Amino acid sequence: MIARTPLELEGAEGNLLAADLWDGHGHPVIFLHGGGQTRRAWDKTASQVAANGMRAITVDLRGHGESDWVPSGNYTFAHYAEDVAAIVRQVERRFHARPSNVGASLGGLSSLAAELRHGPLLETLVLVDITPRMNPEGVAKIQGFMGEKMDEGFATLEEAADAIAAYLPHRRRPSSLEGLRKNLRKGEDGRYRWHWDPAFVRGERNINLGARETMEGLLADLPKLHIPALLVRGMQSELVGEEEAREFVELAPAASYVDVSGAGHMVAGDRNDVFSEAVLEFLTGRAAA
Repeated sequence: MIARTPLELEGAEGNLLAADLWDGHGHPVIFLHGGGQTRRAWDKTASQVAANGMRAITVDLRGHGESDWVPSGNYTFAHYAEDVAAIVRQVERRFHARPSNVGASLGGLSSLAAELRHGPLLETLVLVDITPRMNPEGVAKIQGFMGEKMDEGFATLEEAADAIAAYLPHRRRPSSLEGLRKNLRKGEDGRYRWHWDPAFVRGERNINLGARETMEGLLADLPKLHIPALLVRGMQSELVGEEEAREFVELAPAASYVDVSGAGHMVAGDRNDVFSEAVLEFLTGRAAA
């Protein structure tokens, strides 16, 4: 089994970005999580990617996990895209190869924006249940869950697990809460809160500022996305429907998509086995080609 090695990367504002490397000594693959998550969401898939001879790099995005909360409060898609461009360039310099990105939700849109606005940067791109056109009701549901206990937090890990179970009733509740502990931080008052900066959703320059215009611009520019791209969609996704998936592959010249049954928006967590298999097939197929 390949061990995880801690890395430090630097964002566009000089902000520290915490990362991990699973070094399979081959093609570099960067994993970028969704809003409100941390790099630990990718552990199982990253380990498998490394076991198949690639280098997996998982990153905590700005304001998330162990990465810096930026004093500027810059949490718009444009700022995340700038960070992603900085990450990709550092990885390319270190390993002398243009990397692939695997991005879920926030991480996927930031990767897409980085490639279209600051590229060419990437060898290939995997978008995990995200396209520039999304179901607005699904977006509202996700952000509603994120904000519900943002200030109050949870008295115990079990209370946090109950909240997640109510939000994701289709997912089997884990027997251990240690994985959940990685996504929470314990405050001085003893309560557990999500491991991200509240300014991400309520600051002056939060993730929703200019988001509609950004998505419209990305959608219009999809014909310029000439790198191979794979969309992995959860069949029960509250965010990306079949219509949006088909639109994406019709507009992006080298795009394809696969559906993962039994999975919602959190595809990698809902059906990690099927998700990892789809990602590996795409990445290894591109390497062979």
